[in-house]
Amino acid sequence: MSSASLSGRTVLVTGATSGIGWETAWQLAERGATVLVHGRTAEEAQAATDRLIAGAGIDAARLCPFAADFTRLEEVEYLAHRVVQEHPHLDVLVNNAGMAAPERHTVTADGNEIAFQVNFLAHYLLTNLLEPALTMGHPQLEERGEEPGGRVVSVSSSLHRTASIQWSDPNRTRSYSRLAAYAQSQLALTVFAADPRVTAVSVHPGICETALLPLYAHRGATAAEGAAHVVRLCDPATEIVNGAYYDRDQRVDPAPLAIEARTIKRLNKLASLLVGQNT
Repeated sequence: MSSASLSGRTVLVTGATSGIGWETAWQLAERGATVLVHGRTAEEAQAATDRLIAGAGIDAARLCPFAADFTRLEEVEYLAHRVVQEHPHLDVLVNNAGMAAPERHTVTADGNEIAFQVNFLAHYLLTNLLEPALTMGHPQLEERGEEPGGRVVSVSSSLHRTASIQWSDPNRTRSYSRLAAYAQSQLALTVFAADPRVTAVSVHPGICETALLPLYAHRGATAAEGAAHVVRLCDPATEIVNGAYYDRDQRVDPAPLAIEARTIKRLNKLASLLVGQNT
């Protein structure tokens, strides 16, 4: 991985309190980026920030804790408004926050199946609300002759290949399986990245030793190795293909469904309906 400086760049990492998210925040901050460290609660976000300062020796001035519980869409809206206010130029949004679907079918206060909301709908809403900050020109970088406009890196999963989207029952109330619910959320995230309003890609960071490992295998790469693949795509020096899917450091074809025009259109319509946005 190139260790080129990312100074002057601002990156929001969702789910940055553990696993690949925390390692991504560390690697970005180590290379000079200002990192907005998102956690489910203010306490968790602050604790992750403190660990980065104490354990990784990161300059506190380049770390900003942010909180939002993705099981509550109003908190996602508040997070987006705060980011746009405090950081009008956002260079990268890393949609990383994720959860395994629970054993029992669980619906959020917003009425959505919990994994579909946390892994996909919250990121769909957040990305749309942050569009002004991601598309805003960045005077400092334009002076250096660098590309204006930000990029979105969504941390997806190879399990999206096993998935289908239940259009008539996205909450899977009729037949629920935790693996199918998780896979559906990852397919939706991959489809969303294939139709970007801003420059966007999705990436499978490899099977890593994180809280999601039991869904895949007994052993995996370290979270730091997974994070390196995410950080590479955050770097403006890495040329990316807009809307593409990456498996670690290789661009590969996603599931055919993920790039099908009809699926992309249907998902946008469904998601905007479920998050209450008339886009």
